[in-house]
Amino acid sequence: MTQRQKFISKILAGTSDANIVFGDLCGLLESMGFEKRIKGSHHIFFKSDVEEIINLQPIGSKAKAYQVKQVREIIVKYKLSDL
Repeated sequence: MTQRQKFISKILAGTSDANIVFGDLCGLLESMGFEKRIKGSHHIFFKSDVEEIINLQPIGSKAKAYQVKQVREIIVKYKLSDL
């Protein structure tokens, strides 16, 4: 299992939403084909075949737990996981 697959599994498990590193989450979305726009502390991700826009903000070096949950829901809804 690759690092990327382990990270996706960690997000899909939903047991450590408050301990996801913000940079890793942003990197995952970019590797899934999302485009990124930054405005202040807001990192906004969008993709042509995904209806929702993902707006992430860090708390220190971590991602906000509710935003990790939103990313998980989008991964599941659009079947973006390659597991």
